[in-house]
Amino acid sequence: MFRRTLPAVLALLFSAPLLAGQQTLFSFVRPASVVNVVTQDSNLPQYNAEQTAEGEVLRRVVFNPAQRPTLRLTPQTDTWDWSSGQALTLRMQSAMDWAITVDVVVQSSDGRTLTSRIDLPAGPAQTVMVPLKASSPLGHGMRAGPPMPWNHEGQRLLLTQSEGEVDLGQVTSISLSIPGPKVAQSLLIEKVGIQDDDDAFKAAYAGLIDGYGQSTRGRWPEKIASDDQLKAAAEHEQQQLKGWLAERGKQPLDAYGGLLDGPTFEAKGFFRTEKREGRWYLVTPEGHPFFSLGVNAVAADGGRTYVAGREGMFNALPTEGEPLAAFYGEGNNDDGNASSRGRNFKQGRWFDFYAANLERTYAVPCAAVAQDQPPVPCPAPVTDASRWRAHALDRLQAWGFNTVGNWSDPALGQAKRVAYTLPLSIVGDYASISTGMDWWGRMPDPFDPRFAMATERAVAITARDHRDDPWLIGYFADNELAWAAPGDDPRARYGLAYGTLRLTTDVPAKRAFLKQLRDKYRNQQGLSKAWGIDLQAWELMEDPGFEAPLPSPEFPQIEEDFRHFQEVFARTYFKTISDSLKWHAPNHLLLGGRYAVTTPEAVRACAEFCDVLSFNLYALKPEDGQDFKRLAELDKPVLVSEFQFGSRDRGPFWPGPVELAREEDRGPAYATFVKAALAQPIIVGVHWFQYLDQPASGRLLDGENGHLGLTAITDVPYAGFVEAVRKSNLEATGQLARTPNTPAP
Repeated sequence: MFRRTLPAVLALLFSAPLLAGQQTLFSFVRPASVVNVVTQDSNLPQYNAEQTAEGEVLRRVVFNPAQRPTLRLTPQTDTWDWSSGQALTLRMQSAMDWAITVDVVVQSSDGRTLTSRIDLPAGPAQTVMVPLKASSPLGHGMRAGPPMPWNHEGQRLLLTQSEGEVDLGQVTSISLSIPGPKVAQSLLIEKVGIQDDDDAFKAAYAGLIDGYGQSTRGRWPEKIASDDQLKAAAEHEQQQLKGWLAERGKQPLDAYGGLLDGPTFEAKGFFRTEKREGRWYLVTPEGHPFFSLGVNAVAADGGRTYVAGREGMFNALPTEGEPLAAFYGEGNNDDGNASSRGRNFKQGRWFDFYAANLERTYAVPCAAVAQDQPPVPCPAPVTDASRWRAHALDRLQAWGFNTVGNWSDPALGQAKRVAYTLPLSIVGDYASISTGMDWWGRMPDPFDPRFAMATERAVAITARDHRDDPWLIGYFADNELAWAAPGDDPRARYGLAYGTLRLTTDVPAKRAFLKQLRDKYRNQQGLSKAWGIDLQAWELMEDPGFEAPLPSPEFPQIEEDFRHFQEVFARTYFKTISDSLKWHAPNHLLLGGRYAVTTPEAVRACAEFCDVLSFNLYALKPEDGQDFKRLAELDKPVLVSEFQFGSRDRGPFWPGPVELAREEDRGPAYATFVKAALAQPIIVGVHWFQYLDQPASGRLLDGENGHLGLTAITDVPYAGFVEAVRKSNLEATGQLARTPNTPAP
C-alpha cells in the first residue's frame, strides 16, 4: 500500500460553475486546507493539475491493475456533517478514450455505507451526483433512468443511483475505486462537493416524455414529430407489406406454415412433436415440419404507463374533453411481489400512448359540421380493434413469423392465419412457498388440494373455446416460477426445501416434507445423525422458522433429502397440470414452464410430464444460457419461449437483459441466435420478446421500459431490424430442410 497525505479543500479556482445549492467540500486543484488522502494500488503522479482540451483544470489519479485500486478521502479531524446534503457531487472526467467504471463508497462512523457505481463515459468533464439516500429509477416508476450525462444549468450532469444508508451527520470517508482494471486507468478529478437541494434530481425527470410517448432526450431515425409523419409512415409500410405478403404466398408452405419440401409426417389434425433420425420436430396438423418462429406480447395494450403523481414527467398529456383523453384508465400493480417492491408510481391513473398513436394514425375524421368547413375530430376513438389485429397478423406473416407467442391478444388465434400458444393462468387460494426470489410471486404448493382444484378450473376455462382448434399449438404451464433463488449459494439452489421447512405444518408441502423425512429416518435421532444436528424433539421441526443445516460433504444426506423433496414437489406440480390438460385438452401440447431460474429436479419433472421444455433464454446464443448436451439426455424437444436483444439508442432507457451497442447490431444478433437454435436438434422454435417497445416511462406491471420491440410505441416498425429479422426467418425455413440430423458440438 502506498500512503501519503495531500493538501486539498475549499476550491479557490473553479473550472466549471457551481450548481445552485452546491457547496465545495474540497478541491484537488487549489487546496487551502488539509484532507487525508490514502491511495491503495493507485497514485497521483503529478503535483500540478492539468488542463483538458475543453479548458478545464483537473488533477490526474491513476488506478493501477489490481483487484480494487482505491483513492480514499477522510477529514483531517473528527467527521463531516452532511445532515443538510442531498447529493455528493464529483467534478470528474475519464482520462481514457473509453468509458470507465468507478465505485463510490461513503462510510459513516457507525460502519454503515452508501454505495454507487458510476459508468463514466469518455468525453469532457461532468458533475456526477450521488444521492445521499438510497435512490434508483424505480423511485420514479421505471426500471432504467434517462440517458446520462445531460445538460442542466450549464453543466453536464450524471445522476447515479445509490444503495445503503449512512449517518449523514457523521461521515468518515469517501472512497473511489475501479473494480479489477486490466491496465492502468486514469481519472481526472477537480472537486468534491455537497448538493443541498434536490432540484437537479427533479429536473432530470421533468418533461422526459413527449406527447407520442417518446423520450425527449434524444433523436433517432424512427422518431415521430407530427401526426402527418405517423400517417406517412403507415402508408409506406402498407405498400411494403403487400409486396412481402405476395412473396410469402409463393413459398412452399402448408396452411399452418409447415414446410412442404421437407420431410413428411403423418397428418393427425393437430400440432404435435416427433423425433426422427436424432432430430425433434414440431409437426403441423397437415403433417409437415414446423419451426416455430414466434413473437410474444402481440397486444394493443402494451403502451400503458402510470401518470398519476408524476404528471411533470410528461410534457403533453391530453386534457379532459380532448378525444385522446379516452385513453386514460385506472390500475393497481402494487401486488406485493418482488417485481413491485421499491418502485413508486405503481397504481392510479395511467395513459395508453400506443393506443393514442393508433388513433392518431388510423382514425377517420368525423363528418364536417358544414360543407364549407374541414372535418373535425370525433369525440371518441374510432380506431377498429379488428383492423389492428389484421394489420398485426399481416406484419407477422410478412416478417416471416408463423406463431403468436405468449401474452398476446387471444383473438389473434381466431383469425386462423397464424398458429398460436396460450398461457394457463392458475390462480387460487392454495398455499405457497417462498424460495427467496419470488419475483412474480411465491411458488404454488402442489400438495395442497386447492391447487389441484384451481388447476382444473383454469384448464377447463382456458380450453373451453380451443379444444378442437387445430391452430393452437399448446399451453404454457406457467411463467418464470421461482423454483430457486439466483446464485450458487446452497440456500438459493435449495430455496424450495429451505422455504418449505420454515413454514408451519398447516402448509401441505411442509407436511409432505416432514413425512418424507420421518419415513426415512423414523425419529429425531436418525435425522440428527444423518444431518449432523442435535434435534431434541421431532416437534421442533414442525415449528415455524425451522432452519435446516447447509449441505456438507460430511453429511451428504442433507443434500440428498433436499433434492428428493424438490423432485417430488416438481413431479407433483407438473403431473397435476398434465392430468388436467389430458382430460380437458387432449389435442394440444403442454409446452412446459417457461423457465428462467430453475433446478435440475424441475427440468426433469417437466420433461416427464410435458410435451415440450420451454426456457426464456436471455443470451447471445441458446447454448450460452443452457447446457444442451445435458438437456438432450432428457429426450424432449425444447422451445426458446423468450429471447431478446436491445440497445439504448431508440428512446426507451432500458436495453433489456441482453444489451447491444447499437440498433444496427440487433439484426445480426437475431440471425446468429436463430441459426444457432436450428443447429441444436432438440430446439423446435424460438419466440422473440416482444412485439412492441415498452413505454419509456415504464410499463404498468413492473416499470420495465425496454427497447425490445419490432415496432416503436408509435407503431412505427424499426425498418432495419425488421428487414434483418425477415431475412433470418425466411432463411430459417430453408435451413430446417437442410439441417443435418446430428447433434451440435
